[in-house]
Amino acid sequence: MGFWRGTGANCTLCTPEHYFGIDPDSYRIEYAKRLYNQYRFETFMANELPADNNSFDFILIIAVLHHIPPEMVYGYIKEFKRFLKPEGRIVVMEPCLFKKSPISNWFMRSNDKDDYILREEEYLNYFLKEKFRCKVLKKFQKCFFIMSCIFQPTYNFLE
Repeated sequence: MGFWRGTGANCTLCTPEHYFGIDPDSYRIEYAKRLYNQYRFETFMANELPADNNSFDFILIIAVLHHIPPEMVYGYIKEFKRFLKPEGRIVVMEPCLFKKSPISNWFMRSNDKDDYILREEEYLNYFLKEKFRCKVLKKFQKCFFIMSCIFQPTYNFLE
């Protein structure tokens, strides 16, 4: 599943039969359907995501969470837990703020439309609060202004 997939730009990472993209913006979903008509896209409302329980192996979240108010993110994560298979994984890539990167942090905050870019540990805490196990796979810098982290929360609950 691709969460908040907008125009479908990353759907080709998967085969059409293994991809389901969702976004709250019906115009962007219609655009994605025109561009990638062999892939499945749907609009969702509020925190109710259109998926059955235990129906997905992977959820892909690329540069989305920093556009969503924290109180809404918690609702989405509860939904992810509902429809992720027991051994399922969530792959997340988000711009992050880092303590020793004041110029990058300033530039990101100055050039991003939203106010929700967080420190890496704050993103991880979204998932840890819901008993996901998290592992940071890679951190990277794009130009000098967007630092991102990739982490992989798993559905297997903490002991």
